[in-house]
Amino acid sequence: MSTTQTAQALLKAARVDPAIFQLRPDYRALLMVVENIPPGPSDQTSETLLEQAEAHVKELLASKPVTELPHIAAWRNTYKAFGAKPQKTRNSLEALTRRVEAGLPRVNRLTDIYNAISIKHQLPFGGEDLDRYDGAPFLIRATGTEPFQTFSGGEPQTELAAPGEPIWCDSTGITCRRWNWRQGPRTALTDQTTRVLFIIDALGEVVSDEALESAADELAEVLQGLSPEVQVARRTISVSSD
Repeated sequence: MSTTQTAQALLKAARVDPAIFQLRPDYRALLMVVENIPPGPSDQTSETLLEQAEAHVKELLASKPVTELPHIAAWRNTYKAFGAKPQKTRNSLEALTRRVEAGLPRVNRLTDIYNAISIKHQLPFGGEDLDRYDGAPFLIRATGTEPFQTFSGGEPQTELAAPGEPIWCDSTGITCRRWNWRQGPRTALTDQTTRVLFIIDALGEVVSDEALESAADELAEVLQGLSPEVQVARRTISVSSD
């Protein structure tokens, strides 16, 4: 099976549980598989993107506080709907946006690139290393019994998902808690990552289909600019998906 066929099979098997759409009927997940990416640490390409994104967000924050940026406000309301406290548990977009003033973290090239595009387009992004991923992704609401492997103070730690919280999973377990709050270290991107599953979360209340596709287009363009060997496949899942 070719890498393209493998990517298409994974995307076709991906699913979002109906309980998620009961919570937010306007939710859409754009999944993108990118393969043959040249591995590497942060570089000038990622640095330039981060600097441009930081400048853009500073302009946004000059006219309103972070909690009033439309997509962040919508996600804060969504977090309240499944029982999380947004002032304590911030979605990835809000967490990154709040770090702009002091400067975004420089992690590795791939993480830096998707963080930059995330805050520029004001969309939560996730990135999973497909060589550490097990099966197809699925988004469900937790029962409260699912273990999540993470680190605290540099030490490995296991915690349980809260009942009702949305969790992205693969066949091994949770890959990201509370929709787009905290990714597990097992599938995190590194300097050696060459195959990635990107997840872009959008709420139709404030983000159009065109805006969602535009963010994905930019991500694909930047990554394809790293090498002519880069291959991209994508799929958007919504309440009306087949």
